[in-house]
Amino acid sequence: MDKNQIEKLGLSFDNLFYERCEKYIALLQEWGAVHNLTASLHPKQIKDNIIDSIYPLTFLDDFDSLLDVGTGAGYPGMLLAFARPEKKIYLCEPRIKRVAFLNFVKNALKLDNVTVLTKRVEDIKDLKVDLITSRAVTNTALLLDLTKNISIQKTKYLFYKGSLCEDEIEQAKIKNYKIVNFGEHRNYLYME
Repeated sequence: MDKNQIEKLGLSFDNLFYERCEKYIALLQEWGAVHNLTASLHPKQIKDNIIDSIYPLTFLDDFDSLLDVGTGAGYPGMLLAFARPEKKIYLCEPRIKRVAFLNFVKNALKLDNVTVLTKRVEDIKDLKVDLITSRAVTNTALLLDLTKNISIQKTKYLFYKGSLCEDEIEQAKIKNYKIVNFGEHRNYLYME
């Protein structure tokens, strides 16, 4: 990971964050060669996905707990766990191969703040979180509906969206939100 590139974004992390990112890249490439975990295993694209995952820390309000819906290979939840090791991070992923990878990364990198949940988000009971994240899972209206059982009054939402962001906001009839643009194609939809 390029520390200067990350610091130019206004983010600062300790050496452990960068060590974990490098180990994560190696593990993702190793596992991805055997299992279909992510679309690209090229180091530059993995690093771009890491930056995409952590960039919202430049504008997010503080949180104590986070649940990432459909974590897949770890974007964004696992990377947010590296960046915020003092926060409780739940990674929700129903696909067994990806769960095995996430648990391997959690154990290999000694991530005590991470819990991997092997289920669909709508099946989670007895868990409430401050922040719900999701990247490339489904449309905003459906995500809000699927996560209503884990939200509380102060829960905020961070959805990593592309070009359909405005249409999804209109469809979901969201009122209290902001959109943060990053790069050519990323829209972060941040809602209260």
